[in-house]
Amino acid sequence: MTHTTEKPFQCDPCDFAFSQKDGLTKHMKTHTGEKPFQCDLCNAAFSQINHLRFHMMTHTGENPFLCGLCNKAFSQKNQIKDHRMIHIGEKPFQCDLCDCAFSQKGNFTQHMKTHSGEESFQCDLCSSTFSQKDYLTQHMRTHTGEKHFQCDLCDSVFSRKGHLTRHVRTHTGEKPFKCDMCNSAFSQKGNLTQHMRTHTGEKPFQCELCDSAFSLKDSLTKHMRTHTREKPFQCDLCESSFSLRDSLAHHMRTHTGEEHFQCNLCDSAFSRKGHFTRHMRTHTGEKPFQCGLCNSAFSQKGNLTQHIRTHTGEKPFQCDLCNAVFSRKNYLKFHLMTHTGEKPFQCGLCNKAFIQKNDLKNHLMIHTQEKPFQCDLCDSSFSIKSSLIKHMRTHMREAFPA
Repeated sequence: MTHTTEKPFQCDPCDFAFSQKDGLTKHMKTHTGEKPFQCDLCNAAFSQINHLRFHMMTHTGENPFLCGLCNKAFSQKNQIKDHRMIHIGEKPFQCDLCDCAFSQKGNFTQHMKTHSGEESFQCDLCSSTFSQKDYLTQHMRTHTGEKHFQCDLCDSVFSRKGHLTRHVRTHTGEKPFKCDMCNSAFSQKGNLTQHMRTHTGEKPFQCELCDSAFSLKDSLTKHMRTHTREKPFQCDLCESSFSLRDSLAHHMRTHTGEEHFQCNLCDSAFSRKGHFTRHMRTHTGEKPFQCGLCNSAFSQKGNLTQHIRTHTGEKPFQCDLCNAVFSRKNYLKFHLMTHTGEKPFQCGLCNKAFIQKNDLKNHLMIHTQEKPFQCDLCDSSFSIKSSLIKHMRTHMREAFPA
């Protein structure tokens, strides 16, 4: 009957039919729940003897079906059949609702649940539901703290096999995920996905409060803090807090005095690599950031960004307390002090205070009698540049009387 496709053995509770009586007998156990085949090594039980046979391989580690293309091994023949489709690129399971296609039926079935919203696996300990049984199993470990997967090369243990697989690559240096457009390779598939956006320019993470978009979800999270003013990273040694973890790490060096990056051309040392890189350009004179609208070039990318705004007139920094807008973030910072009355730079000789450090520097020259700004037309000199500019106007009036 296998040749005639005739199926005379009909299941009464459902519509399934079988060409052989043995097939119907096995199928009926799905209705009765009967599982006569018991594992001797654990409590698992199965309705069919071949299911028990495959299960036993999880204890013995036996994987008799070997892929000839990548040497990956499997415990079941149908698993290697599905696996080979990855190599040939065949994806016979096409979603009718979107453009997604899959090489394995199981992945296709799971994908369809994203359209239907079906979440049939319920956690008994909380309200979480899942579309796949494996997801529920992994979730349960967040309640039990169970970590099955032990690294053979160190003491690390993991609750998910995938996490162990990724961890092992930190020991082996394996980078199986290769970019088709350049020579980059990655240890994790997610890192390759993010890298590909540097080629495609794709920015799928959109800010709901402004027009900004990002290629990485983490970048969007950081950006949102510019709107919310959230600073979740708190210094344990002072009251400072930061929106970025890296900013906190750099700040901590102000307490420890740690300076990793030493200049070989002078005595300067820096706690941040970026500061060290920028400092080296003061020795080399390198200005790698070129304006596309004029001949100006800059040693720092931020300076180029600010310069471009002199062409575009863009002023992206808005004061929340009034309508003032600014082309630079530090201009906004100084402006906000006019609202708060804050003057952080205080003179130690007369207690006069200033909003900007440069204003304090100019003020100190009044006490020191230093006058570095010399008039080219007479012997006058001034402690503040603005005073020199005012003085030059007296010469202009003399040269060009009204």
